[in-house]
Amino acid sequence: MEERWSTEHVLSLAPDPASRKAAGKLSAPAPWSETGWGGGVLWGQCKGSGSTPYRTAVELGTPAYTCSCPSRKFPCKHALGLLLLWSGSPEAVQEGSEPPEWVSEWTGGRRRAAEQKATRQQARAAEADPAAAGRRAERRAARVAAGAQELRLRLADDIRRGLAEPTPPGVWEEVAARMVDAQAPGLAGRVRELADAPQESLLEEYAMLHLLAGAYGRIDALPAPLAATVRTRVGFTADSAELLAGPTVRDRWHVLGSRDTADERLTTRRLWLRGAKTGRDALLLAFGRPGQAPDLALPTGQTVEAELAFHPGARQLRAVLGTRYGAPEAGPAEPPAGLSPAEAMAEYGSAVADDPWLDAWPTVLTGVVPVLGPDGWQLTDGHRALRVRPGSVPESALWRLAAVSAGHPVTLFGECGHAGFAPVTAWTQSARPIGVSQ
Repeated sequence: MEERWSTEHVLSLAPDPASRKAAGKLSAPAPWSETGWGGGVLWGQCKGSGSTPYRTAVELGTPAYTCSCPSRKFPCKHALGLLLLWSGSPEAVQEGSEPPEWVSEWTGGRRRAAEQKATRQQARAAEADPAAAGRRAERRAARVAAGAQELRLRLADDIRRGLAEPTPPGVWEEVAARMVDAQAPGLAGRVRELADAPQESLLEEYAMLHLLAGAYGRIDALPAPLAATVRTRVGFTADSAELLAGPTVRDRWHVLGSRDTADERLTTRRLWLRGAKTGRDALLLAFGRPGQAPDLALPTGQTVEAELAFHPGARQLRAVLGTRYGAPEAGPAEPPAGLSPAEAMAEYGSAVADDPWLDAWPTVLTGVVPVLGPDGWQLTDGHRALRVRPGSVPESALWRLAAVSAGHPVTLFGECGHAGFAPVTAWTQSARPIGVSQ
């Protein structure tokens, strides 16, 4: 039996704060009728301003949503409200009922669309010309190499002139555009970050960018895992279907946490997992258009049995979700095993030795207390302390974390790096995961 989601998880799917607030008003049974839940699908009809109620359904496994309302937000307030009702009022949404015809038509349409997509992908793969693909790859590699060399010369020229004077506005955007033209979006992104880098750390940023561009210039001489890391950092991407066709890792994956970030172009969801048998950490990325939450959602604290395919690299972390074997289930009764602050920094140091451009590494800290000191928030086990990365979470979230801790040790999952620890999820003695809000 699939476990009902927590309210926190449902609200994490909302595309914006306004949707969360509106959904809260629809979380009571009053506006809903003909609700049901079965076969991994949740449905109901919500009374609106018109005479015809809105038909709303959620496929819980993906999740996916449908609603007859005119909203352009995804998921809409009705889908979120229905999920909140299902989560908080089990008596209002009975399990095991038969879905109405309109729900069956929607799920059947999604199944047929998935089958057709798979067929098209197989047809494209069969028709692909390996020779033509090889020529395209060679042309791109040459363009990226030329762009990387141009960037190295630009950085060296700046060093010779000196970094005391700030770079004029717009200059780095022009350089980034050159990298985009060279089909090196990873280099372009790091160039754009130079515009906002503090003056005191600018030389460090120059050095790391110069190292990356130089590494691509001699990529054929690098060990295969490091070469794969450099290609990824420069901006080459791996096809998900090709990754899933190769070796995969099947395990019961514990969802350690998730976090959404958004800009004017898209919403990015990061989901961190840890294998129960393998102990491997994995990072899943999902994307949504502005105003729409990404499709992929896995409840924090639960486990899902699935196959993952990892992107190549010296430190394999990012993965693609493959076949799932059942719906997410209740997670372990105990918090995940963790490290002390000293051990966490040692593990990050080991990761940086493999990938010099790694800003942070997923880490579970155990037995730490959040405290506010003269230099900001820290996480201490009484022997060593890690500072909380400035700006990683709001000040109010850290005060709530301190209140939850009440001076007692907690288990924290987050990202540990040279700038500090960015907390994502907390566990107290109850072993119930608590999201550390952004």
